[in-house]
Amino acid sequence: SLAIGHQYSSLGTQPILCGSIPGLVPKQLRFCRNYVQIMPSVAEGVKIGIQECQHQFRGRRWNCTTVNDSLAIFGPVLDKATRESAFVHAIASAGVAFAVTRSCAEGSATICGCDTRHKGSPGEGWKWGGCSEDVEFGSTVSREFVDARENRPDARSAMNRHNNEAGRTSIIELMHLKCKCHGLSGSCEVKTCWWSQPDFRVIGDYLKDKYDSASEMVVEKHRESRGWVETLRPKYNFFKAPTEKDLVYYENSPNFCEPNPETGSFGTRDRICNVTSHGIDGCDLLCCGRGHNTRTEKRKEKCHCIFHWCCYVRCQECIRVYDVHTCK
Repeated sequence: SLAIGHQYSSLGTQPILCGSIPGLVPKQLRFCRNYVQIMPSVAEGVKIGIQECQHQFRGRRWNCTTVNDSLAIFGPVLDKATRESAFVHAIASAGVAFAVTRSCAEGSATICGCDTRHKGSPGEGWKWGGCSEDVEFGSTVSREFVDARENRPDARSAMNRHNNEAGRTSIIELMHLKCKCHGLSGSCEVKTCWWSQPDFRVIGDYLKDKYDSASEMVVEKHRESRGWVETLRPKYNFFKAPTEKDLVYYENSPNFCEPNPETGSFGTRDRICNVTSHGIDGCDLLCCGRGHNTRTEKRKEKCHCIFHWCCYVRCQECIRVYDVHTCK
């Protein structure tokens, strides 16, 4: 399902042939054919999820790199049940729910619209109005499509389902009221308010915090009528058990310092690092102790800008020299 956003970013501008999208399981294929008008939003949701992943991990050893020539767009990185896998599933699932919810509110699809559950008198000085975004419908679409392949009785499917739901729950947690004032000269005698999703960057920041505090689990096997079933339980009993809002994983991450085709690591050689930072984006940690090279770059920039009445800005062009530090 991740391949939809990466390889089919033009779904919104072309007729969709569901059978031509690689990697779909039968349930996803049926969903695509039954609800073809919201598939562009599904694709857009996966795409913004990947973009947000790359923003959140831009200064880390693994920077959410995608692979263009593979259906598994992150390569083998997601083969292991690591923190990185947990975050990718959560952010992609959230992206689908987010994009579908927003397109419904914008009227892009006829099968959905605004959330009509918020009616009646909410309080003094304001009233329900506008278009409250129906995040429950967006979450249902994400659950039906994204979770379609997670139907095996094994630990990895259990982990993916949990993290997918954590991604969707993050949107519900972050919904907020947006209001518009009405009255003479902006006096705000009455406010019209509606439920709105936050910017997706807020969701990305929230899930990145969940990545940093993800719960390590262990796999347990149980005998049931349908056969052996794997479930997850917290590895450490003295830590608080994860809730549906938390991310979970059960395998350690590779260090991503050196290229390794088996783990999907590209290494950190030639990555730009921050020489003044003591964090993971700093040259010491990002370069894994190998040291860094420094070169100078000349860049053309606009400078000495002056506003002329009326109505344009005139700038000069300056050459500025910057130090660029890259990992050895």
